[in-house]
Amino acid sequence: MEKYKVKHIYNLLNFDLESLVNQSKGEGFRFVERLIIDYKNGRNTFNHFGEGLFGVFNEEDILVAIGGLNKDPFSNEPHIGRLRRFYVSKEYRRIGIGSLLLKRIIDEAKGYYKILVLHTDFEQADEFYSSIGFSKGKLYLNSSHFMELKN
Repeated sequence: MEKYKVKHIYNLLNFDLESLVNQSKGEGFRFVERLIIDYKNGRNTFNHFGEGLFGVFNEEDILVAIGGLNKDPFSNEPHIGRLRRFYVSKEYRRIGIGSLLLKRIIDEAKGYYKILVLHTDFEQADEFYSSIGFSKGKLYLNSSHFMELKN
């Protein structure tokens, strides 16, 4: 795993995301494309207090996975964070890249939030998030999974 690096992405527009966008769209997911659209128009730049955008880069310094952390926009509770726009390139799945990225985001979230939520309706993603320690449940608005964060 040392050949993969998780980095905080401070300016998404500095990276080539074409491959991730095309691949995700090919799988029927549009959220990587929405990530870029929302970033460009300023709707979500992951730059508010307690937010961040992170990527995993391979040995050639190519972005192979991405995921963000926001204050949950569906809640008025300041202690709830939301995992957003999480995507791992197909060829990098099932080798620990997603876990590496998610653990970094969870560690970041612990500094700001008590609860981390997300939404997925994809069975493979459900299994992945559950294996990391998320509980399945609709306790929080527009969420399918949640995790209580402990320092």
